[in-house]
Amino acid sequence: MIYPALMKKFILVFINLCLAILPLFSSEAFHLIKNSRAANIYYGGTNAVVETALELLAADAQQVGQSAFRRIGSADGGAIIIGELNDPIIDKLIKDYHIRLPEMEGKWEMFCLKVIPIEKVPTLLVVGSDARGTAYGVMEISRKLGVSPWSWWADVVPRKKSTISLPVDFEDKQFPKVQFRGIFINDEDWGLTPWSSKTYEPEAKLDAGIDPAKTKEMATIGPKTYARIFELLLRLRANSIWPAMHEVTVPFYFVQGNREIAEKYGIYIGSSHCEPLARNSATEWDIVGRGPYNYLTNKNEIVDYWSNRLKTLGRSHNIFTLGMRGKHDGAMEGVKTTAAYKDAINEVIKDQTDLLKKYVNADPAQIPQVVIPYKEVLDVYRAGMDLPDYTTLMWCDDNYGYITHFPNQIERKRSGGNGLYYHVSYWGRPHDYLWLSTMSPALIYQQLYTAYHHDVKKMWIVNVGDIKPAEYQIELLMDMAWDMDHIQKIGVYQHMNQFLQREFGHRLAKKIVPIMKEHYRLAYIRKPEFMGNTRTEEKDPAYKIVKDLPWSEQQIKKRLEQYKHIQDAATSIGASVPLDRKDAYFELVLYPVVAAAKMNEKHLYAQLARHGKAEWQKSHDAYDKIVSLTAQYNALNKGKWKGMMDYKPRNLAVFDKIIEEKAVAPLANDDQPDKRIPGKDLEGAIGFEGLGYQGQAGAIPLGAEASYPLKGLKGDSVTIVVHLLPTHPVSSDDLRFELSLGQQHSSTISYKTIGRSEEWKENVLRNQAIRTVKFKIASLQQDILRIKALDEGVVVDEVTVYLD
Repeated sequence: MIYPALMKKFILVFINLCLAILPLFSSEAFHLIKNSRAANIYYGGTNAVVETALELLAADAQQVGQSAFRRIGSADGGAIIIGELNDPIIDKLIKDYHIRLPEMEGKWEMFCLKVIPIEKVPTLLVVGSDARGTAYGVMEISRKLGVSPWSWWADVVPRKKSTISLPVDFEDKQFPKVQFRGIFINDEDWGLTPWSSKTYEPEAKLDAGIDPAKTKEMATIGPKTYARIFELLLRLRANSIWPAMHEVTVPFYFVQGNREIAEKYGIYIGSSHCEPLARNSATEWDIVGRGPYNYLTNKNEIVDYWSNRLKTLGRSHNIFTLGMRGKHDGAMEGVKTTAAYKDAINEVIKDQTDLLKKYVNADPAQIPQVVIPYKEVLDVYRAGMDLPDYTTLMWCDDNYGYITHFPNQIERKRSGGNGLYYHVSYWGRPHDYLWLSTMSPALIYQQLYTAYHHDVKKMWIVNVGDIKPAEYQIELLMDMAWDMDHIQKIGVYQHMNQFLQREFGHRLAKKIVPIMKEHYRLAYIRKPEFMGNTRTEEKDPAYKIVKDLPWSEQQIKKRLEQYKHIQDAATSIGASVPLDRKDAYFELVLYPVVAAAKMNEKHLYAQLARHGKAEWQKSHDAYDKIVSLTAQYNALNKGKWKGMMDYKPRNLAVFDKIIEEKAVAPLANDDQPDKRIPGKDLEGAIGFEGLGYQGQAGAIPLGAEASYPLKGLKGDSVTIVVHLLPTHPVSSDDLRFELSLGQQHSSTISYKTIGRSEEWKENVLRNQAIRTVKFKIASLQQDILRIKALDEGVVVDEVTVYLD
């Protein structure tokens, strides 16, 4: 029994305790911005990348509110207090206020944001496990302000807000799942280089000692431009870049200020598969090299060439590519066989290791290094390269989004780990796609999900061309590298939805998402750049001539209608986009959607016109619209992007106005199947959101059977056509399945392709591998169709059934 006097005393103690605690956790929470005024901010360190992040945050706050965050000289309550783990100020706050932080010691680029009470006032603590982690924590505040990482690059103007608050129990901890995450600026000839050198930064200068006569045919990308690129990477929580390196561009290290600006933003500078030891050899050798670029005959000069670069770099932020190919995208000079190539590369890597030990760090295991088995080097690697265990093995896709090698059990155990070089833009066989960046988000996810779960977690570098218009794919890839588990949880299209909500608001995003999903789906079936049915880099001149696709009149008209629907919808939405988002909408949605639609109209109406089934003017009008849209792009924001967009990179026939001529062969027949079965509808298959021709592909696990009941089959026989993603082997040397109908079984079916075979070319152009099996019809009753995966990586797009 509790006596009344004791109960009264207990209640008074409880009330006083609540009154004492209440000021610490007032309902007012912590205000990043209150009444348009930004909070105070304290940082007692001197790290360059953190200071850079604070500069960006201050500018963001100025745009969102009416003032920047005001820097103060002491860690006062009510401010934003920033520091690295083990900073004396941070340590003192943790001890004095009994703050519990997640385990951060020894973590790579981790940060924690936590609202804590200091002097009875809510205070925001930002702690990083290292300098980059701290900087990412600072930029997370920018995200809380509603500032897009693309605020400058896609003209997503930050919107004014009078108050932005965090709740008193707010805590957010994050860290990357992939250690090195970044982009490769490549094939910059038609966008980034002309735009930077003529529009944005014509004042960029050569570094001292560079002979201008040897660079007179080149243009510059300088530190002002790279500062914008590095800012984007910092906002996207990326930390690496392979700079632009084509023959039209002055090499990165030959332009004044480029190296210094990378240090300011904390960016690791690496180099591509053909650029060893931080040398952009496609052009640097011609400018400062002596003799042939041939290690076998000119070894001393080449070693000296590498040494001179390492002497200047010292301990700056670099990831060094080992090995050697030709000056650009070709095989190593002087080798005739794979065995000779292997012996030469082994000697090259030994020399390079000695140079790194001499000029960078006596313990080479402490130096980020990568070996990239790209194209012919993959054969050399498989022949037996002598690689230090601490080097990262960077695997590659086939340039069209399908990864060619996944690490085996031995490779997964290497201390250097495994990385990935991936394309969302490409120049080469069988055809370029340098214009509209239509790589399927669903395919990106499926391939990188597979890589990630095979321990490809050390380094991801993505070939992004000129950055624009690959904005969404870049963010998706960097977000996957940062936290693959989160993307797996929410799904690709929820990620896209969140991207569009941030840029355009909930109301508009709801309307835009279906348009973009269909835009990527249609381009998955055939990219805009592939619509001429032409090829690049083929000896036969017939491949340069625009010609009919193997599509029927009905297929063509259906595709034209599908494109009309999304371009009409995108245009209609554009009228309701607020003024401050007009340019962003044009760049991120309207131009890619309408330009892709017009490219399809240009070629498909021309195909119909060749057969007398449409007017040529419809094709010509589509061409004219692409030209005018591109001019509009380059005139956006008072000419900010002049020179950035070119609708005819490499000036290929597919981009020209189509010559009027009559067809010499009839249109394809409309051979429709009696049954179409999406891959995900096969019982036992695992669906991947949005993947495939209809967005309904399904993966069949190794050793599993996926099935589908076929009812009431009539006739003597049935033809089953299996349409698969043109993937490559995952955990074995082949990619095989078996097909059965009732008691009838096919032989083992392989659809592995070798190198750049004719089948591989057809597969990547149409985004399908196709296998056909005919069965006898045993009865009119139900038969079960079964597909058994004999190797890992079998993904069925759809199955079509034809009764004979």
